[in-house]
Amino acid sequence: MKTAPTFSLEKLTTYKENSRLEVKSARGGLPNSLWESYSAFANSEGGVIVLGVKENKDGSFFVEGLKDAHGLLKDFWNAVNNRQKVSSNILTDSMAYADRIDGKDVIVIHVPRAERTSRPVYVGSDQRNGTYRRNGEGDYHCSLDEVALMIRDSALVTDDNQLLTQFDTTLFCQETVRSYRNIFRLVRPQHLWNNEDDSMFLRRIGAVREDKESGKFHPTIAGLLMFGYEYDITTVFPNYFLDYQENRTNGIYARWTDRITSQTGDWSGNVFDFMLKVIPKLQADLKVPFMFKGNVRDEDTPLHKTVREAAVNMLANADFYGRRGVVVQKGAEGFKFANPGSMRVSLSEALHDSASDPRNGVMMKMLAMVEYGERAGSGLQGIFKTWEAVYHCPPKLEISTSGGVDRTTLLLNFEGQQPDIEAMKRLYGNYGEIIEEVNVSDLGSNVPLNRKNVPLNESNVPLNRKDVPLNENNVPLNETSSLSSLIISMIKKDNAITREKIAYELNMSVKTIGRHLSKLGISWKGHSKTGHWVIPDGL
Repeated sequence: MKTAPTFSLEKLTTYKENSRLEVKSARGGLPNSLWESYSAFANSEGGVIVLGVKENKDGSFFVEGLKDAHGLLKDFWNAVNNRQKVSSNILTDSMAYADRIDGKDVIVIHVPRAERTSRPVYVGSDQRNGTYRRNGEGDYHCSLDEVALMIRDSALVTDDNQLLTQFDTTLFCQETVRSYRNIFRLVRPQHLWNNEDDSMFLRRIGAVREDKESGKFHPTIAGLLMFGYEYDITTVFPNYFLDYQENRTNGIYARWTDRITSQTGDWSGNVFDFMLKVIPKLQADLKVPFMFKGNVRDEDTPLHKTVREAAVNMLANADFYGRRGVVVQKGAEGFKFANPGSMRVSLSEALHDSASDPRNGVMMKMLAMVEYGERAGSGLQGIFKTWEAVYHCPPKLEISTSGGVDRTTLLLNFEGQQPDIEAMKRLYGNYGEIIEEVNVSDLGSNVPLNRKNVPLNESNVPLNRKDVPLNENNVPLNETSSLSSLIISMIKKDNAITREKIAYELNMSVKTIGRHLSKLGISWKGHSKTGHWVIPDGL
């Protein structure tokens, strides 16, 4: 993403009007269109307005000059501080001044991007009809949807922290809650919240909050989106739609080979279950270097983290009131993540200053708690850095406002490049991990390897670099007790639970669960549909 060029008054006559520059003659005083441009720049990425310059028919500039620049500047300051003229003054004293070019007086006004708490900046007293934004070299009236989004974003507390007093906590999908809690236990096994019941746990993570007036507990918007059912979510967000599309072939007649949408009715349709379904598909074909973290092979590469972070960033910044929904695409050319809503910070801040201001801050926190996203504000910056290092081509971040609908799209394209594995290895340390690379050739030419290039012992059991046996997930066998206890606990709670349901709730493959059940000696007794699991004594 390119940054905006620095404005130079000396080079003004070499410029043309664009998304960051507007010129006006102002020979008859302050033009009314000045305030439209002021509003447009403030509600977009900022820009410069120069008074005393005329635009020719061919787009070039002609410096006319101003007869009384200092008097006109005084008029400007009086007007910009007049709430009947414009909703707010977002300028400091140094941002508007008189200057000279080609021996003629002009006024230069630097309009910054307004802080979201000050938006929309509008002309007159009617924000619905007086709000503008910049598109190319022109100012345009904002649609009601755009104005509504700016008003929602202006709140000090993120929108997803709002209480939904029309619902009670019975609306949550209990399977989704169990899935979330199981992953929470795996990544935070010693956390005190693991001892809480579901009701208290949901309060802890922000999915439920007390209504101070009634004293009753209700879901937050974040709780509804993360753990609710699609039919309840759409009563609050009529345009809510999650869409995953996969196509590994090229050509104009290519069709999606895999698709998941929130509207099918055969699953909850909520955000967290969408993540559980989509993230493994996005990561399925990513290359994994032969690297170890301690005694365990680390298959969660920086590239895996990047794709996961891109999905989290999309959902954390989505305006679920907006049209066209959330769309994730995986194809032969790369990945595409698109969400309704624009960025709440400027592109420069997001890409270069690690600024983080997610639209759905509570949801972002929930996902970070189960290690599905970063909270350090390095999301986009980290995505760009990793992708450029591994594929030697920059991602593309696009903000569009076509048809009065804000939309943010992140493109992670391969551009015909194969991943640079050596570059990926060097990135491991950037995540604060102690990673060691195993050189398989140093083990000798007679050491057999499995399909993932992990060395095997004489019994064909995978070994790590310290010759400790690994399970099918390359985890040391003596470190899987937490997984064993989770499986046993789930079966004791429901002895007829299926392998598929265990795998779904633990975010693992059915084959992996089957092998683990066999290892534990847990067997199925009776008919495939009416039988139950038998747990050996002592487990």
